[in-house]
Amino acid sequence: MTTTTAPESQPFQAEVAELLHLMVHSVYSETDIFLRELISNASDACDKLRYEAIAAPDLIADGAPPKIWIRPDKKADTLSVIDSGIGMDRQELIDNLGTIARSGTKSFLARLTEAKDGTNLIGQFGVGFYAAFMVAEKIVVISRRAGSDEAWTWTSSGGSGFEIAPAGEEDAKRVTRGTEIVLHLKKDAAKYLETYEIERIVRAYSDNIQFPIELVPEEGEPSQINSASALWQRSKSELSAEDYNEAYKSIAGAFDEPAMILHYRAEGRQSYAVLLFAPSTKPFDLFEPARKGRVKLYVRRVFIADDADLLPAYLRFIRGVIDSEDLPLNISREMLQNNPQLTQIRNAVTGRVIGEFERLADKEPETFAKIWDAFGPVLKEGLWEDYERREKLLGLARFTTTVGENRSLKQYVEAIRPNQTDIYYLTGESIERLKSNPKLEAAQARGVEVLLLTDPVDAFWTSAPIDFGGKPLKSLSQGDVDFSLIPLVDDKADEKKDEPAADEATTIAAIKEALGERVADVRASQRLTSSASCLVGGGRDRMLERLLAQQNRGSVTKPILEVNLRHPLVAAIVREKDAARDLSLLLLEQAQILEGELPEDPAAFAGRLNQLVLRGLAKA
Repeated sequence: MTTTTAPESQPFQAEVAELLHLMVHSVYSETDIFLRELISNASDACDKLRYEAIAAPDLIADGAPPKIWIRPDKKADTLSVIDSGIGMDRQELIDNLGTIARSGTKSFLARLTEAKDGTNLIGQFGVGFYAAFMVAEKIVVISRRAGSDEAWTWTSSGGSGFEIAPAGEEDAKRVTRGTEIVLHLKKDAAKYLETYEIERIVRAYSDNIQFPIELVPEEGEPSQINSASALWQRSKSELSAEDYNEAYKSIAGAFDEPAMILHYRAEGRQSYAVLLFAPSTKPFDLFEPARKGRVKLYVRRVFIADDADLLPAYLRFIRGVIDSEDLPLNISREMLQNNPQLTQIRNAVTGRVIGEFERLADKEPETFAKIWDAFGPVLKEGLWEDYERREKLLGLARFTTTVGENRSLKQYVEAIRPNQTDIYYLTGESIERLKSNPKLEAAQARGVEVLLLTDPVDAFWTSAPIDFGGKPLKSLSQGDVDFSLIPLVDDKADEKKDEPAADEATTIAAIKEALGERVADVRASQRLTSSASCLVGGGRDRMLERLLAQQNRGSVTKPILEVNLRHPLVAAIVREKDAARDLSLLLLEQAQILEGELPEDPAAFAGRLNQLVLRGLAKA
């Protein structure tokens, strides 16, 4: 072992440096998180060793099972977390401790900066190692990759960079495999040298780690301080609510309480244990482009992968473990993609999760409402992607409508108006803007409930031909709408029917001439009762077109302008021939504004509006 090589200094990745600055200079209420995160990392290293040793048994040449140790040293003011797991070589130390190779880092840092308490974000994002700088002024990591002749030392004081060098002779003799993390504690973190404090944290956050965690006191014999049992393999009757909460926090790296717990064992053609949780708050990485799940796959208690796609992407917020008795231990990550046994497990577990949601929606609506509030936009992705379960997901879906909040489609259909054949919806960017949308006018006059859809995914799943209870879903923003057979809520609302309407042919011809190529068509509206105009799509929903255009996946087609022939502004187009062009453009531009769009030429719109106002004042 070479011990004379000078340490090599390297800078941290910019995001790591910024993260460390937050750790060192911020005070979070739960500094205990650092120990939970270091133990979790040690457990992952032990899992990886067991997995790699399946193909290469020599990696555990000594035959000793992986283990984790915690060693406090009051004389040196150090706390060491040691594992006999897979270990790291020089490049892995640089890659794992000097960079964050994860998308969304900038967004995470912004969230962490703004958060009053960032501990939950730290655990969710998976940068737990750096949490150690909340309690340590210096960290030394000695690591030897299993099967390697070389051990390496990584050292940092949480500044702009770190040093890496071959391990000294004494360190190399001590660390024969795995990783030793030595924290030189700050003065105000001395409590973490107390054995009772270490035991408290391990019981609270790491009791269900599968590997033995031994506390090595300065005096006396080492003792195991965690149960080290696979909780998901135990009977439900043996477990308490507190056991499940602790398991959730340990498995998911979370601080909230689970909103749903699903624990069962499947027997028959395949045997496997399932322990799944639905969080009560959104994980940070919920909308990452990769849409990766976070359910861990074990085979006979041996960790295999945490990204095996054990559930469809629209259930990626579910956390937990699936432990198979039948899959081969040497299954590769590539084989996981097309393994028929895993496909069967995936389908069966997905069905159980949806079934549990249905039970909660029926028996515990308040609990289900909490899950829907947090993950409804993600679950609705399944309406677009999972045709087989679309009907069940539609039954679970909850909507804000013109009638109220948290409405189901079952409630909608039960309260449907006489002669109403469709379920109507409107897509947009906010509930407030949708509630003031003129396209609702005719529906509201007849008491027709309308779904108000504001999640981006709503524009996609509604584009598929979908019905519920024999009633097709229909957009108020596209195609023809006819409410004439549905009775009015108040007969007085039809008083305007007797008002003279502008001549349809002459008026529409004048508007078309004024607008030219700006619109695809102009037609009389059946949607409007009091507003002058609105925009509708001829094919796809206009919200969907805008979203696709933002992603460079299509262009926004020219809209259809619908006008209310009984509105004075529309009637004036034929009568006020000198102002016909300005009035026609005003109809288009105000409809664009109501859609949340800008007029093609805002300055010209302002000038035109001013001229029309001044003209009206002159006549007054």
